[in-house]
Amino acid sequence: MEQSVQWEALGPSLSICVSPAHKFGTDAFLLSDFAAPRRKDLCCDLGTGCGIIPLLWFRDQPPQLCYGVDVQAQAVWQLEQTVRENGLHGRLLPLLADLKTLSVLPCGPLDLVTCNPPYKAQGSGILSETAAEKIARHEVLCTIEDVCQAAGRLLRFGGRLCLCQRPERLCDTLCAMREAGIEPKRLRFVQQRHDTPPWLFLVEGKKGSKPHITVQPPLLIEGEGGFSRELLDIYHKQENL
Repeated sequence: MEQSVQWEALGPSLSICVSPAHKFGTDAFLLSDFAAPRRKDLCCDLGTGCGIIPLLWFRDQPPQLCYGVDVQAQAVWQLEQTVRENGLHGRLLPLLADLKTLSVLPCGPLDLVTCNPPYKAQGSGILSETAAEKIARHEVLCTIEDVCQAAGRLLRFGGRLCLCQRPERLCDTLCAMREAGIEPKRLRFVQQRHDTPPWLFLVEGKKGSKPHITVQPPLLIEGEGGFSRELLDIYHKQENL
């Protein structure tokens, strides 16, 4: 396994193992907050990478159980180190698997599935240099359709799928969710400022639900004098640095 790893603190008693191949950005914090699992929920994060999305839940409001699934052995190894370091055995479960072949998990049907999927569609954009970056950023191993179909197999009736994606993939994402039997129910765009176009969207769908979607007010990254109050709350920061 890759040895150039380091630990980043997520709070006074929680830290995460990261590497140049498997690290995290703002979008992971936003999706983790948007998904907001309940304490009794059984959850799964697909393409979890270093495991940042589920680990943030254990910082804030931990679910009953969560699987962190990735097809890359290095990512799963890093998550295993994080689980051991934070004493999360039996609660956050790393799983080396291809989501395209993933079916029912040992815990049974899930309440929540999340995924921060590759943003670039097949055949678009300049491929990243490293294998890990290609897998994370481009649909070389899975498509948005694959993600939604996997969620459809894993979720109970009424269970939720939460995703983030680039605005140019909005139609692809909503169509893939509906095709998998997951009805889009909640949509929120992320903007740098109130006068700039969105650079990301967050969407929640429910398995087997009837059509009706709510578009929430945009999430602003910047406010007056620096980062917005909402972003600082998501990062657990009291004031702009």
